[in-house]
Amino acid sequence: MATVQIYTTTYCPYCVRAKALLARKGVHFEEIDVTDDPALREKMVRLAGGRRTVPEIFINGKIVGGFEELRALDDSGELDAMLSD
Repeated sequence: MATVQIYTTTYCPYCVRAKALLARKGVHFEEIDVTDDPALREKMVRLAGGRRTVPEIFINGKIVGGFEELRALDDSGELDAMLSD
């Protein structure tokens, strides 16, 4: 099973959608809340190649992007393959 990390904030509707999509698929993920932690948010930005928005989703350490990218991977069937690694 893949390792999934999702960087979130408490006020982000796209974070809620991304977590719901992963939960529907039965995917265990680590949520990293950067709401009140500037140092952790800077780490997220660095890992995400400069992207500052949330959610930022990583599968097996590789950046997937945000909710829209996650949904596109799911719609195309690629997400299941990534999660099975």
